[in-house]
Amino acid sequence: MKSYDVHIYTDGAAKGNPGKGGYGVVMETVVDGKSFRKEFYEGFRLTTNNRMELLAVIVGLEKLKNLNTRVLVVSDSKYVVDSVEKKWVLGWEKKGFVDRKNSDLWKRFLVIYRKHKVDFKWIKGHNNHMQNERCDELAVMASMQKALGVDEFYEKEVGKLL
Repeated sequence: MKSYDVHIYTDGAAKGNPGKGGYGVVMETVVDGKSFRKEFYEGFRLTTNNRMELLAVIVGLEKLKNLNTRVLVVSDSKYVVDSVEKKWVLGWEKKGFVDRKNSDLWKRFLVIYRKHKVDFKWIKGHNNHMQNERCDELAVMASMQKALGVDEFYEKEVGKLL
């Protein structure tokens, strides 16, 4: 069984999909027998669920302080987990991400992903998994804030269609 330096739990949400959205991240580690936990979240005025799921993973990995950290990312997003574990994202990269949704985030993901030793684990969402439930709470709370961020890439892409 592998041991990890950090466990990163993530979730994303979007009301309306696309619509107001947010992500939540819970990071846990144990150092010298003492547990540490950090939480992060952010909301956006117009985005999608998949973008928030992926952004949660990116933010969690970007928050790591040391390179080559052994990380287990736990997510309820088949989109994210399968894209990485089944190596779809590497195929998209080889093809230049042509006609690939969320290419901006996948490119950002690959940069930080390659700086660590990352494994992914899919879990069923809304299934009483404590950290996943907390991430969901954070993501929903983030999406309901009064001051929401702008998902610039997404809004620019939507603007091309409308």
